[in-house]
Amino acid sequence: VQLQASGGGLVQAGGSLRLSCLASGRTFSTYIMGWFRQAPGKEREFVAAINRSGNMADYADSVKGRFTISRDNAKNSVYLQMNSLQPEDTAVYYCAARADPFGNNWYNRRRMDYWGKGTQVTVSS
Repeated sequence: VQLQASGGGLVQAGGSLRLSCLASGRTFSTYIMGWFRQAPGKEREFVAAINRSGNMADYADSVKGRFTISRDNAKNSVYLQMNSLQPEDTAVYYCAARADPFGNNWYNRRRMDYWGKGTQVTVSS
């Protein structure tokens, strides 16, 4: 699967952004999808993941209550709605996927198989 993220940009603290990720292929609904981020000088970190049907989600503690992950399997797309953005959210955000053909891989949701190119999110204070 190939992944293309978009929607990044520059926003003031307290603002919102919505990231989108378009996946190629006809088996999108068999993948767990996720978002990760990497700030300058830091390691890449998990942000959020969503299961194949979209009825389960997992979030990093740092974004709980502010970010919402969702997906539209008919459009081969996953989204990350980011509200109440803070300067510490500044990072390159990556869309990622993990194959889950039998629906039993949710426990591995923070370990992804495929990665897209990132999109920059910059939050000014």
